[in-house]
Amino acid sequence: MNATKPLPLDGILVLDFSQFLAGPVAAMRLADLGARVIKIERPGTGDIGRTLAFAGRTADGDTVSFHAMNRNKESITADLKSPVDLAYVKQLVARADVVIQNFRPGVMERIGLDYASVREINPSIVYASATGYGTEGPWKDRPGQDLLAQSISGLPWLSGGHDDGPVPVGLSIADHLLSCHIAQGVTALLVRRFRTGEGGHAESSLLESMLDLQFELLSTRLNDETISVQRGGPHSAHAFLAAPYGTYPTADGYIALAMNPIPKIGELLDLPELAAMVDPQEAWDRQEWIEAVLAERFATGTTQSWLDVLDAADVWCAPVLTLDELLESDGFAAIRMTQQVRRGDTTLSTTRGPIRIDGEVLTSPKAAPRLGEDDARVRAEFPPVEVSA
Repeated sequence: MNATKPLPLDGILVLDFSQFLAGPVAAMRLADLGARVIKIERPGTGDIGRTLAFAGRTADGDTVSFHAMNRNKESITADLKSPVDLAYVKQLVARADVVIQNFRPGVMERIGLDYASVREINPSIVYASATGYGTEGPWKDRPGQDLLAQSISGLPWLSGGHDDGPVPVGLSIADHLLSCHIAQGVTALLVRRFRTGEGGHAESSLLESMLDLQFELLSTRLNDETISVQRGGPHSAHAFLAAPYGTYPTADGYIALAMNPIPKIGELLDLPELAAMVDPQEAWDRQEWIEAVLAERFATGTTQSWLDVLDAADVWCAPVLTLDELLESDGFAAIRMTQQVRRGDTTLSTTRGPIRIDGEVLTSPKAAPRLGEDDARVRAEFPPVEVSA
């Protein structure tokens, strides 16, 4: 984005006490919008994400995933069990606008950096807590990890077919969604603070993020006890949508079909048995048979040949791209979703913030910091204040 134009959160100081994914990515989202984010890390080891590598890949001493989720931040070290370090951190808290933490319930209370304690230091603070399963109930002390939260939420039973076991989402979807909710809560409370001077506490969890993701299913089930998850056959892509909704093999790949009238699909693909299906109920009653007929037909041509036919008729469809095909596509290039970040002699490509502001994409060349990289500079800017006994 044009460096001469202030970003929306310019001037906001965020202290990021969080580790690994949900909290750090929430803080990164605020940094992308212009906030100054200082990451508070344990001396010696730092954020566990520095060593817990996605695909085992590292660069310049840290994992590539750490680089990706901590770009555009500063790092200082502080041992929160040390009275001296804790006293200094509390002085930073007094100057901050936002605190983000994702420890298990009770940890920040024991340290003395929970919301109630921080609010006594800084009454207008905006405080954000990300947990695994909230602060109450029988699950509150369970490990807050993405796969575990997906599993408790029931999400893995929504993918795959009826002959499959549970199929988890193959990315950290709970963490990523939680990061969005935390960042949204922070920005909402900042707006309130600018209007009224009042800070506040934004809270969410991996489990709540997974339940919110399932709002259609849960809302329907809460109002109709007959609703249950009945997964379809091998081509179905949704337990609650009828044929032809799914993915189908072609001669050289796969094609996806969304909601489309079956007679229209039958006419376009020269399948008279489908063209004659004028009763919408048959899309449910004969779902697997319809999908099998489509799969057999699609297998006779290439993905592009079928796209040429279906796109011309404004059918809702798309190719199912592999990772390599996505990265090589003109569509990926057109959306400009990557940026270059630099740390010393190391240059990395990462994704950028997904939001455009005033028509401009949000990019920054600042890489993730080395552990304690900004200790001296931050302490010079915010020198420790001696408190008399």
